[in-house]
Amino acid sequence: MRRLLIKHTTTYHYTEAVTLLPHKLLLRPREGRNIRIESAELIISPVHQLQWQRDVYDNAVAHATFLEPTSQLSIGSRVLIQHYDDQPLDFLVANYAVMFPFQYDAAEHIDLGPYLLMIFNQDGSLLSTWLRQFWYSGQVVETYLLLKWINKAIATGFTYQRREEPGVQTPATTLARRTGSCRDFATLFIEACHCLGLAARFVSGYLHLPTLPQGLGATHAWSEVYLPGAGWKGFDSTSGQVVGNHHISVAVSRHPELVPPVSGSFIATPSDNSQVPVMSVLVEVDEIPAD
Repeated sequence: MRRLLIKHTTTYHYTEAVTLLPHKLLLRPREGRNIRIESAELIISPVHQLQWQRDVYDNAVAHATFLEPTSQLSIGSRVLIQHYDDQPLDFLVANYAVMFPFQYDAAEHIDLGPYLLMIFNQDGSLLSTWLRQFWYSGQVVETYLLLKWINKAIATGFTYQRREEPGVQTPATTLARRTGSCRDFATLFIEACHCLGLAARFVSGYLHLPTLPQGLGATHAWSEVYLPGAGWKGFDSTSGQVVGNHHISVAVSRHPELVPPVSGSFIATPSDNSQVPVMSVLVEVDEIPAD
């Protein structure tokens, strides 16, 4: 078991006072068999009201409504978790799904429908061509190995590039440029799975690497594929690894652009309606020794 303290602060500076509209916050890790939350708090300025909800994916969503104009917005999250996913490869796939291709059980197929649909339909033929190096029609291959090959190929064949722009690149753009951010690589992997008829979804969260200096961490994005018998299994196409106890899931979605950590808008005065706030983000993920 690993205890991790996650501190995430997002700050926006405006050139003059603005009226903040409601903001949606996805900052609380998803609890389950592998993750337990010991404590969690949000520290937000200016004066606000906070309401917690669960969305259709069972993500914990905080809605902040602000009560006064401000020239600075600060949203801080501090969460202490216990992470138990020490053996990410310790899973068994149902017999009928061990080898690819396979068909999902009819009942599961209905529920998995949204996670089987292509997001960028126009990229389907290009993806099919790229995927032939891993699998071609008529071939039978172990399902996990196929996913491992695709995941590794993205991690080793593309160059990571941090992007501050919102949204994601289309798979076609990533394939053409051979570069992308973690969310771009996750999107490429997800669409590759869709092209093969495998249910996949996008995950946003945090990454803790023991090799980084103390106090450093990062927001991160990866993918999950539904494997019968094993459930949703994570694949990190930035590192080429199966997701384990260095990954902390916060939100999942069928679409990679629906789960940013902080989203919202503001109203400026008519004389300053073109202002763009200056944003800064600080993320720290530290391992805390067990008592």
